[in-house]
Amino acid sequence: MQKYIKLFLRLSLAIGFLSAVADRLGLWHKEVATWGNWQNFLDYTQTLNPWFPSATIPTIGFIATALEVIFAICLIVGFKTSLFARLSGYLLLFFAFAMLLTTGIKGVFDYSVLTASAGAFTLSLLKGNFLELDKFLLKQEYENKN
Repeated sequence: MQKYIKLFLRLSLAIGFLSAVADRLGLWHKEVATWGNWQNFLDYTQTLNPWFPSATIPTIGFIATALEVIFAICLIVGFKTSLFARLSGYLLLFFAFAMLLTTGIKGVFDYSVLTASAGAFTLSLLKGNFLELDKFLLKQEYENKN
């Protein structure tokens, strides 16, 4: 059963990241979109990061987006799952703290950012390699040693 829970956590976190990226790129229909386009996302990024100069916000937005895509892909294929789950947990925790400090606690709870972060940290601790690239890589590493 644990292997299915681990797979569910991997895919849930990854799809959550990819959905947010799709939203900021305008891929979700405007009736369901949170940002709907890149500029709205950057405006929100500025809201969450008021201590950074406005000129740095596009870079911060790009870095956050790139990390979400990279983490999502690694979680989907199961590459270094524990590492990318832990990094996802920290990224989500950073988002939660930024939201808490700038927009208040309600958004943190409404968007379940702490729950997602906790799920990512939990995923980083789960053992086994069900449907993961890591399983194949570990097998190859073992065969190369012998």
